[in-house]
Amino acid sequence: MAMSCKDSNKAAAAAAAAASMDNGKYVRYTPEQVEALERLYHECPKPSSMRRQQLIRECPILSNIEPKQIKVWFQNRRCREKQRKEASRLQGVNRKLTAMNKLLMEENDRLQKQVSQLVYENGYFRQHAPSNALATKDTSCESVVTSGQQHHLTPQHPPRDASPAGLLSVAEETLTEFLSKATGTAVEWVQMPGMKPGPDSIGIVAISHGCTGVAARACGLVGLEPTRVAEILKDRPSWFRDCRSVDILNVLPTANGGTVELLYMQLYAPTTLAPGRDFWLLRYTSVMDDGSLVVCERSLSNTQNGPSMPPVQNFVRAEMLPSGYLIRPCEGGGSIIHIVDHMNLEAWSVPEVLRPLYESSTALAQKTTMAALRQLRQIAQEISQSNVGNWGRRPAALRALSHRLSRGFNEALNGLSDEGWSLIANDGIDDVTVLVNSNPEKLMGLNISFANGYASVCNAVLCAKASMLLQNVPPAILVRFLREHRSEWADSSIDAYSAAAVKVGPNTLLGARVGNFGGQVILPLAQTIEQEELLEVIKLEGVAHSPEDAMMPRDIFLLQLCGGMDETAVGTCAELIFAPIDASFADDAPLLPSGFRIIPLDSSKEASSPNRTLDLASALESGTAGNKPSNDLAVTSCTTRSVMTIAFQFAFESHMQENVASMARQYLRSIISSVQRVALALSPSHPGSGLRSPLGTPEAHTLARWICQSYRSYMGVELLKSSGEGSESILKALWQYSDAILCCSVKAMPVFTFANQAGLDMLETTLVALQDISLEKIFDDHGRKNLCSEFPQIMQQGFGTLQGGICLSSMSRPISYERAVAWKVLNEDDNAHCLCFMFINWSFV
Repeated sequence: MAMSCKDSNKAAAAAAAAASMDNGKYVRYTPEQVEALERLYHECPKPSSMRRQQLIRECPILSNIEPKQIKVWFQNRRCREKQRKEASRLQGVNRKLTAMNKLLMEENDRLQKQVSQLVYENGYFRQHAPSNALATKDTSCESVVTSGQQHHLTPQHPPRDASPAGLLSVAEETLTEFLSKATGTAVEWVQMPGMKPGPDSIGIVAISHGCTGVAARACGLVGLEPTRVAEILKDRPSWFRDCRSVDILNVLPTANGGTVELLYMQLYAPTTLAPGRDFWLLRYTSVMDDGSLVVCERSLSNTQNGPSMPPVQNFVRAEMLPSGYLIRPCEGGGSIIHIVDHMNLEAWSVPEVLRPLYESSTALAQKTTMAALRQLRQIAQEISQSNVGNWGRRPAALRALSHRLSRGFNEALNGLSDEGWSLIANDGIDDVTVLVNSNPEKLMGLNISFANGYASVCNAVLCAKASMLLQNVPPAILVRFLREHRSEWADSSIDAYSAAAVKVGPNTLLGARVGNFGGQVILPLAQTIEQEELLEVIKLEGVAHSPEDAMMPRDIFLLQLCGGMDETAVGTCAELIFAPIDASFADDAPLLPSGFRIIPLDSSKEASSPNRTLDLASALESGTAGNKPSNDLAVTSCTTRSVMTIAFQFAFESHMQENVASMARQYLRSIISSVQRVALALSPSHPGSGLRSPLGTPEAHTLARWICQSYRSYMGVELLKSSGEGSESILKALWQYSDAILCCSVKAMPVFTFANQAGLDMLETTLVALQDISLEKIFDDHGRKNLCSEFPQIMQQGFGTLQGGICLSSMSRPISYERAVAWKVLNEDDNAHCLCFMFINWSFV
């Protein structure tokens, strides 16, 4: 009887549900039904009609619900999920904006104090200027020697007490001075060029004006707790690429729970033209009354009654003035951080041409202050996403590879004796410096077995390095060219030190080969948040290292780090560092980095376009007066100087040292010659040559006209609404068009040949690298199927439309687009010249 009642209740519920659906009313789902639907939703948020019907058949509890109602449930469920994610995102943005607003209000208060102080000083100066003028002593009779001595006289402070009590006093004094710089007016700060505060910016970055030494200050938000932030920042070698080592020699606890540490720190020299810097430091860590965590530092000089650090060979003792980190907890999680770096890098100890580098607060901000903020933001993003990057590696492992490349290059460039490097006598010309290293630790792991059966038995490493001054060549432009056109500088005409030596370790000789390689393929690995640095694998196809290999060339892989390609960044150096790897590419693979570093010596912003063509052949052509681009498209000449440092490492057998050294000198000189030729072509001030604007070639004007004419012929409407009659105005309007326009060849494997500015931005590439991207590579599987189905129609009737979907940039970033329009571009003879695609309303996902 009970069972019959239960069955009758179920039947009544089913009848009621059916009646409600018939009446178009809301369906009330039971908990069991919701559980079944949720389970399917987690498996497939957007099931097809067949899948929904299958679900009804497999789940009896859903048998009384129509497929249409299940479809509505999934639509509502996706909508709720989207709203939840959007609400969470907006809450995060709101917390970030609230913290940024607090930061800006504090900065505004500090600036108001600075203005008040300047007004007071100005009034005081005006009030006392006449009396000072009358009371000034007449020094016209003083000797030149005496006046010069008085001008350069530096105040002599009494020795500081370095006993424990004295160090605590110095620590408190350092804390006070640091806070006056971080939040007060002790230093006159000016906004760093090119840095604007905002919710998506790295932070508020400022540089000093008119103070002793060089100083930089930054304020920002990071999604890490204060203790974690302090832990990362105190481990300076992990994020500061120029930091060779930090040794903690003594630790003193304080009464307030803090610590006073005595540190010895060494910094690598950025070029071969100057020695490294070292510091003897006191570091004070404490917690303030408001819960803020403070880590401040200063140099210990002129001390007594305590430990000291004598001068160290190959290093110049520099001074760190009160600097550090103020880390405050942020409501809702994360931290607000103030960073101050203030140093005197002893510019007198370097050649005069390099002194602007050691006297530049902008360079200090880029290398140290902003590097700290970027590291914190990168780690915070990795923790929040915790995803696996390309090649199955986590971001932390990729960061470690980048750090190893940079550190290995710095080690080779500095060639310090305590790391096993020793100098080899030159060959009568001192343009190239050659060092050799037989340290077992340096060679550990370098003996690799290669796929061709030859095993490396190298027991020494040789480094050839040189530096040269460049004029009027933007570092970002030059590094981009070196990255994209390896064949222009990797000389293939040099005879390797012998076929037998090459067989010993084919990857030990970078670039030197008997036959040319067929080309290079860039495989992205990782990039930082702001894309100021790229880590990638370079595949050199068809490399032949010896006459025997010429019959069956093979592929070579390089791990490459590229940074400083943003032309709008001020004061940053550009680098291209690479090391050969084998096909296994293990995380602990041995690396022998070589490469280029270009450091700007002028802090003025370069005025070149970020998408100038890098076609060396056209750059070396002599331009005629009739083909000059218009003023608004011409490349602006610049007067900048930079120093380029080149260092290449070779692993070899020690008994071949003399031959390898001779080969290395010859190879490096050939690279220097190639780079000088490229730099001359890239220089906008070079008479009769220089890189032409991508919009200045007659072919580009003709192509733009064909694109617009063909679009009008097929679509019946104008592509450009308000373009002028001249070919230059048509090309300019097409170049600045908001939607991405890309042209590809009409071949079995179409590759891109032209793109406007929006197209280059969408694919995250340049005009030269664009030619290495094929049409099918940018689409996902769904897009490729859609393209294959529409392609015959496009070729037959001349145009077609692709449904909206997802495509990929050259950096493998997903891009959504509303729809894409394709049409054939006809030349003057009405023959198909190329295919043109226009991606409408595209955006990065």
